[in-house]
Amino acid sequence: MGVLREIAHDNWKWRGQILALAKFEIKKESRGAAFGWAWFFIKPIMYVFCFWFAIEVGLKPERVASGDAPFVLWLAAGIIPWFFMQRMLNGGADVMHHYPYLVNKVKFPLSAISNVYALASMFIQLLNQLIIVVVYFICGQTLDIHLIQVPFLLVLMYAFWYFFSVFISPLCAMSKDVKNLINTLSTPFFWLSGVLFNVKNVDSAVIQGVLNYNPITFFVTGFRDAVYSKVWIWEDVPMCIGFAVVFALTFVCAIIVYKRTNKEVADAL
Repeated sequence: MGVLREIAHDNWKWRGQILALAKFEIKKESRGAAFGWAWFFIKPIMYVFCFWFAIEVGLKPERVASGDAPFVLWLAAGIIPWFFMQRMLNGGADVMHHYPYLVNKVKFPLSAISNVYALASMFIQLLNQLIIVVVYFICGQTLDIHLIQVPFLLVLMYAFWYFFSVFISPLCAMSKDVKNLINTLSTPFFWLSGVLFNVKNVDSAVIQGVLNYNPITFFVTGFRDAVYSKVWIWEDVPMCIGFAVVFALTFVCAIIVYKRTNKEVADAL
């Protein structure tokens, strides 16, 4: 509990700097581009369009999603959250190398460094959520009570991937093998986690059981349940239990790793 209090205290004490650095991170990513902030929208829109065209025209969406709303809404509801998770899998996992000056010169708390990147990524995700809103209303959907799950899922997604970064980033700083492993797993996670297919249609009970413990599958399915299927995420009890187990393990591992490596990361960098 002492480590958890330290993390909470550091993030609160440095909250102003965390917010300022998160804003700077966003400005840095759009700096020097003629379209500026528009690029935060162009990439996800192009991804949604390309996968919509490939599946709608080639594979036929009836094999993937079956609902009253157009398939493009189902697709957008899953791909847009993936961009946040992809950022945290790559940049969030290797955040110490992304901000080495904060570790060696400013002596910024390591847990707060993870928060800087997570906060910047969430700001971008909130902008990208506007794409889902536009697609939602273009598809003729009306406001539904199940949409109240979206803010809850965003907060939960932020919390999980923040602790994931606290857990993995010190290990990536100290071992290039961990960094390479995470980078290698990023693409398989995209294709195997249900971002482009409906996990509820998988016939194998074994595969279903494994996917229940995949946090990416949980969030992708959760957003689709809220926006497209109009059901409550907690109705899928096995998936909720699986995510709770993974969240608990990630949280515990983050606390242990942070305690043991907090003083060693600066030397490793």
